[in-house]
Amino acid sequence: MDIEDEDDTSNETTEIGSDELLSDENLRLPESANILVRLHAVRAWLTRRHDEAAIEVGEAALALQETMQEAPPDTRIRRREQQIQRERLERVQRSLTEAQQRLSAYEEAQSLLEECIAHTTSSERSLVEYYLTLEDLVQSAQASGEEASPRLSVLADVQHRIEQVGAPNEE
Repeated sequence: MDIEDEDDTSNETTEIGSDELLSDENLRLPESANILVRLHAVRAWLTRRHDEAAIEVGEAALALQETMQEAPPDTRIRRREQQIQRERLERVQRSLTEAQQRLSAYEEAQSLLEECIAHTTSSERSLVEYYLTLEDLVQSAQASGEEASPRLSVLADVQHRIEQVGAPNEE
């Protein structure tokens, strides 16, 4: 291994470590933190939450598969047992659907962040524009009766993250 390879590895380790630190739920940046660090903190957090949602989808899909395989092939089981199996299957299916909706919402949030970064003239305005875009989506969803949906919950979480790491005088 030559010196160049070692440098590449150490930079990769540092970047992964910084992403972990910046994606921490309890991250508090100093007022003097650069806007690029703030943007990276939002991006790293979104990536972590997206990855967690993808794992959740996989686990829910596995649970659904296991539930479907647990159903006995004997059609002579009692009605009460059939009802219990049906309810469990519905619960697992609902869990999978909600996990998929959260994953989709994180993907939507990531795309919106990249669009805001690409379309704003200054980095300082990116988070503000992003927050306002999310606010419009939340209000539209609420107006259309999308109360307490997984998507709405994700959008609200993203807004909270922006409030948490955004500069105090970005308004």
